[in-house]
Amino acid sequence: MDNLSKIILISGPTASGKSNFAVKIAKKINGEIINADSMQVYKKLKILTARPNPKDKKGIKHHLYGLIDLDKKFSTGDWLKKVIKKIKEIKKRKKIPILVGGTGLYFQSLINGLVKIPEIPIKFRNKIRAIHKKEGQKKFYKKLLQIDPKVKLKFDPNDSQRSIRAFEIKSFTNVSMYDWLDKTTSVFKENEFLKLYINVERQELIKRINERVLLMVKKGAIREVQKFISLKIKKDQTVNKVIGIDELTQYLKNKINLEQAIELISIKTRQYAKRQATWARTRMTSWDKISLNKIDAFVKKLDKSSLKLDQLT
Repeated sequence: MDNLSKIILISGPTASGKSNFAVKIAKKINGEIINADSMQVYKKLKILTARPNPKDKKGIKHHLYGLIDLDKKFSTGDWLKKVIKKIKEIKKRKKIPILVGGTGLYFQSLINGLVKIPEIPIKFRNKIRAIHKKEGQKKFYKKLLQIDPKVKLKFDPNDSQRSIRAFEIKSFTNVSMYDWLDKTTSVFKENEFLKLYINVERQELIKRINERVLLMVKKGAIREVQKFISLKIKKDQTVNKVIGIDELTQYLKNKINLEQAIELISIKTRQYAKRQATWARTRMTSWDKISLNKIDAFVKKLDKSSLKLDQLT
């Protein structure tokens, strides 16, 4: 087993060229690619989730793409179990695993391990959400600091999602979210990873997003959504979060025209890219940032010997 080589992690905002970068590296160092995108795990919806097609793959083995039925739930924990097994299989073949995707939580679970917080009943969670709705974020965050001072300076006080999560964990378990995090361990050591994040200038990213959305429509995204609607997937399923489903459904129901649908998809994708950038800025501080124009030079310089654990820390 190739236990002496690093595991390569590649992230970046949507439409930044992550998949292409991963393929270039895989070709150079005899690697295999593993999906780290929570929407690309689903079957069907190839176009809207921008799943790599056979031409994109360029003969490189790709794993954990399109494996889950649309009506099935698939948690971060489910992904982590599969990915650990897949990494070990690839290393056994003396190949280098290259994980690529935009789902920060997937990478966090792999690097730090998955937090084993007891399941909190939905009734209790809804009660906390009702408090948040009534109080508003500012007052709610002050209440959170009173019951769990450890969260101070850990995240943006305006981050309502993390505030609610921290509040419900402390309220239900009487243990701070950050104490739970401290108990968490990973299967892998920190120095086993080479972590790469693609940085893209905002205007360039907007251009790439707009081009991608137009290409998706050209490739058949509307037909894809028509088929999706016919499956009558329940609204609470995660797959409904795939950007483009809601907008193209509105178009198919004649509520908006195609131009409006395309614009809405582009806006929502830009908002998603902004959230990814915020995650990277706050939780990927130890990752090596690579600008688009430096990718080819990086790949050219990279070789298997530079990935040995005793040479890179």
